[in-house]
Amino acid sequence: MSNIANKFFKYRSYTPIPFLILMFLYEDANIWSLILGFMIAIAGEMIRFWGVSWAGSETRTTGSVGGTFLIVSGPFAHVRNPLYVGNMLMYFGFGIMSFAIFPYLQIVALAFFVVQYHFIVKEEEGYLRNAYGKSYEDYENNVPRFFPKLISYKAKDVKQPLFDWKEGLKSEKRTLQAFTFVSLTIFLLWFIRRF
Repeated sequence: MSNIANKFFKYRSYTPIPFLILMFLYEDANIWSLILGFMIAIAGEMIRFWGVSWAGSETRTTGSVGGTFLIVSGPFAHVRNPLYVGNMLMYFGFGIMSFAIFPYLQIVALAFFVVQYHFIVKEEEGYLRNAYGKSYEDYENNVPRFFPKLISYKAKDVKQPLFDWKEGLKSEKRTLQAFTFVSLTIFLLWFIRRF
């Protein structure tokens, strides 16, 4: 793993913090930004939850890239990186909610996360190519990296884990806590400023 990809992968849970601090400090929300941003953030979290209900707790590793299965079911049948797509939608939704330094903070944050995930995904793809060979190459050739396609990919003879929403909920606990904290904080900042 390249040094920059390793750093991004290892600290990917913490890289949103500077952007969140700026959102809180420069919050300038209005009712429409709160509603629209929350809807975008919820869509991102729903995609994440769907993904982790297939992938399980392996999505929480910070040591090195890897995985027990080549997952091609659920959201992975539409886009190769649904958790990162979900993350970007969540971050973008929070940015819209806060309306902080709009639209500059949102553009800079989105650009940062695109770069971060580019490096992480390149490493993950290298691992998957080596680990799963032709199965991954077929998948890679038929499913987009970040922009979902409507028609789901069907793979033959690729063993899949079972969909387990309870395991997904367990794995997503920290993200759901952070989601609630950020949403409530932005709402409370708006409420206090307004009233």
